[in-house]
Amino acid sequence: MPVAQACEVCNLLRRKPDNLMNSRAYHLVDVFTDRAFGGNPLAVFLDGRGLSDALMQAIAKEFNLSETTFVFPPQNPANDFRVRIFTTAEELPMAGHPTVGTTFVLTRAGLVRPGSGRTNITLEEGVGPIPVAIDWKNGKPSFIEMQQPLPKFGPPIEDRAGIAEMLSLETEAIRADLPIQVVSCGVPFLFVPVETLAAMRRIRFRRDVEERLKLPVQNIFLFTTETEFAGSAVHSRMFSPSLGVSEDAATGGATGPLGCYLVRHRVFSSTDELRCVSEQGIEMGRPSFLHIRIKHSAGEITAVHVGGTCCYMGSGQLELPEDGGLEGAVP
Repeated sequence: MPVAQACEVCNLLRRKPDNLMNSRAYHLVDVFTDRAFGGNPLAVFLDGRGLSDALMQAIAKEFNLSETTFVFPPQNPANDFRVRIFTTAEELPMAGHPTVGTTFVLTRAGLVRPGSGRTNITLEEGVGPIPVAIDWKNGKPSFIEMQQPLPKFGPPIEDRAGIAEMLSLETEAIRADLPIQVVSCGVPFLFVPVETLAAMRRIRFRRDVEERLKLPVQNIFLFTTETEFAGSAVHSRMFSPSLGVSEDAATGGATGPLGCYLVRHRVFSSTDELRCVSEQGIEMGRPSFLHIRIKHSAGEITAVHVGGTCCYMGSGQLELPEDGGLEGAVP
């Protein structure tokens, strides 16, 4: 977090708790699951107008979830909503479970209504417009799928021993036939292919080794093709402790680039479209299932989609300072 923003957060926290009359409604939803207490929890504020960057950051820290989102009118009238996404430590330009979960809450609030078939909306995020498609069943959203930017692949990282040490694994636990590589569909992740499910369970992330390695990204994504559940193709874990996420239960922003990695390195065979499911959050006791759909032609990836289901958990009111932190507020 920038120093100036951190100071503003501190000033907000030092204010006396008087005139607490600015109530903001929030919704809680579990994302990439069809049942309560699974998936990745998300807090959604459907009206973020008038909240400063520092206050939104303080709210995200208060909820202490991997992300909290705030909805605004779109800056471009051709789009439907603007969504800002905050971890406990900083704002993100794009993320998967906040996009899918925020869309689900918008439908539940009646701000997106079912049509004759699949409904398409566009959300403005930090990376630009994000198309989202919604399937319906009995007037309720049954599946939500976001489209992500096309992938960018970084060079392979050769220090397998160092990466293994960071994960508290032996070097042989990392697959030698696949690269350790950064891939981004809006947010960069370092993808590490692990040999077995047993090795995935043994992972203990070491921040001291991460700091020593000076990796090019802060998000570390591990996967193996051994799975716990029938129907899953990969078993995944994601760590980003420097961003306040010790482990993430479901990382949609990483699942798009994961699918691109799988296609690029031919981990699974597909002719023109790869469809598969990544299971995540198992070790955290929050099973999550993320659906991947990657279109490709002549060796080039042409479209990246990630989707899933959600479970509504409840709502509430947050009492904020009377001025709502209006200094530097978003209009």
